[in-house]
Amino acid sequence: MSAAVVSVERPRLRPMRLEDLTDVMEVERAAYEFPWTRAIFRDCLRVGYSCFVFETSSGLVGHGIMSMGAGECHLLNICVHPEFQRRGLGRELVNFLLALARHKKARVALLEVRVSNTAAYKLYTQLGFDEIGIRKGYYPARYGREDAIILARDLTVPFEPDGKKRASR
Repeated sequence: MSAAVVSVERPRLRPMRLEDLTDVMEVERAAYEFPWTRAIFRDCLRVGYSCFVFETSSGLVGHGIMSMGAGECHLLNICVHPEFQRRGLGRELVNFLLALARHKKARVALLEVRVSNTAAYKLYTQLGFDEIGIRKGYYPARYGREDAIILARDLTVPFEPDGKKRASR
């Protein structure tokens, strides 16, 4: 996807399908130095995780994967193509998945983020996530491994659409 063909239309969210995986991998490789594999995405679809893509008339520009269980949701992969970042798509995707998790009666949302991914960390904290721990050496890195920051959000506490806690009345 070149800058010359970047779409100005608003991407729409829809469920991911098996036939999307070639395009999903293109977005994943554009966004991450250490992307997930096609097999991981295929397995997420196979086991019934909540898998969604952002789509424009030009193709896919992002995706999100969430697992659910025991009253918790785990945001496993939130990815927006670099040419579409900083347009609110990551925020929209996270908020959509959290609303889905609440609908499915999840009480807590969890995720991990690379220590070096300061933009994502800032987004998640703006959306009400709090740091609860570190996973040492969780991610592959160019020179060894990189730690992950574990973040959690209480889904029973009302939040505004921008992620801020509602004032008590």
